[in-house]
Amino acid sequence: MVFRSPGRSFAFPRKSLVFAGAAAFGFLCAPHVVATASASDEMEIEISIKDHKFEPAAIKLPTGKRVKISVKNLDPTPEEFESSDIGFEKVIAGNSEATIRVKPLQPGTYIYFGEFHMDTALGHIVVE
Repeated sequence: MVFRSPGRSFAFPRKSLVFAGAAAFGFLCAPHVVATASASDEMEIEISIKDHKFEPAAIKLPTGKRVKISVKNLDPTPEEFESSDIGFEKVIAGNSEATIRVKPLQPGTYIYFGEFHMDTALGHIVVE
């Protein structure tokens, strides 16, 4: 196959183009396939914030599982969802939601809290 432009001509064998396209497709899709396969053993937890309180305030998780925590802030004001024990903090705007991914945890109790309303927004995760 020959591609022509004014004053130039380039010859590319069709097989080379097909191979290059397939290689690029495989390279671009490989991370997605790996991420999808490894995400299948991820647990999903939903927490809501209402009246500056977490619901549920207590969560049980198995040891060694990755966790995806979806937090819905049902209050009109923002809240900072934080855990010093686990090592995350995320400000969640009023009437919105956020996702936090947590690596596998060792057995124990981990505290989480809302930094903007620490007197009421408290919870914990028990890993067994």
